Amino acid sequence: MHLVGHPLGVPPAFVSGVELSGRLYHEAVRPLLSRHFPGLTHTAALIGPGSEVLGFDTARSTDHDWGPRLQLFLRPDDLAEHGAAISDVLAERLPTGIAGYSTNLVPIGDHGTRHLRPARGPIQHGVVVTEPGAWLTGHLGFDPRHGITTLDWLATPAQALAELTAGQVFHDGLDQLHPVRRRLAWYPDDVWRYLLACQWQRISQEEPFVGRCGDVGDDLGSAIVTARLARDLIRLCLLLNQVYPPYGKWLGSAFARLPCAERLAPVLTAAVAATDWHDREHHLATAYEAVAALHNETGLTEPVDARTRPFHDRPYRVLHAERFTAALITTIHDPTLRHLPLTGAIDQFVDSTDALGRRTLTRRLAQAVLPDRTEAP
Repeated sequence: MHLVGHPLGVPPAFVSGVELSGRLYHEAVRPLLSRHFPGLTHTAALIGPGSEVLGFDTARSTDHDWGPRLQLFLRPDDLAEHGAAISDVLAERLPTGIAGYSTNLVPIGDHGTRHLRPARGPIQHGVVVTEPGAWLTGHLGFDPRHGITTLDWLATPAQALAELTAGQVFHDGLDQLHPVRRRLAWYPDDVWRYLLACQWQRISQEEPFVGRCGDVGDDLGSAIVTARLARDLIRLCLLLNQVYPPYGKWLGSAFARLPCAERLAPVLTAAVAATDWHDREHHLATAYEAVAALHNETGLTEPVDARTRPFHDRPYRVLHAERFTAALITTIHDPTLRHLPLTGAIDQFVDSTDALGRRTLTRRLAQAVLPDRTEAP
């Protein structure tokens, strides 16, 4: 896949997708709305999927699924009356380019990948004209304007929550998107504690395997377990810092923004790069103790001994991370959460992209863990 074309024939200087979409709205979309639909109440934003929404886009991102785009939210009755006409006006009257980038986003290929292409005829623009309820339900699986239940929090991948609370709202005439984003800015306290407990539990289940695999000559298995534990430690650090962990492509990039990354990134890199299980275990032990200290700094629980130790009578160095799980569970006030299995949110126990991308499926899977207990925490 490659960049198909620009209005000027040469790639323009890179600008972030958020900045580009803001210019699309302020320089082109809003003036057209004012001229052709005066007084129409609307909200405009760049949220949802896309590396630019999370602030991770680079010049490489411009080759597909990237360009001047945004969501335009209307009241349901206004959408029914004006939605098609607005899309037609934008197709006919949008400028051919913004900041040197074509506004014509043409689907190309079997997967509907959108590329920039110089306009020929009506512009196939990237402005999605919709109403908040339908968009929010499609993206999250529920409409947070009507409340958020325990099931909603546990059934929604952190990636989807990040995509809604990141990006930018350029204008909120409906006065609905800003309140929703504030409401979803982070998990309720008890849910947060539960997810942290479950993340520590994941780590506890594989700590000794780095050494045990190595002990039987399975160096590849030891390396794989090390990488899994490094990933779980990174997700734990993000949760401790109240940052929604994104999916794999951006997990390390999000981690790099944390204050603890300067100290921890070299240790985790060394653990993953090590060619001997003893070295892997040594670096992981250093990381365990550092993350345990971060946990104690939060004050969420009484201090837990952050030192590593032998795995019972076997010669493997572990933290026994389940101690942090137990400490957190005792601090949860909501009895529903306190007595749930230690499986956590959907993306803590489901690792299939196809599954996590289907909201009806994620809600059914989470419902199986939380049968009839959907009250808000």
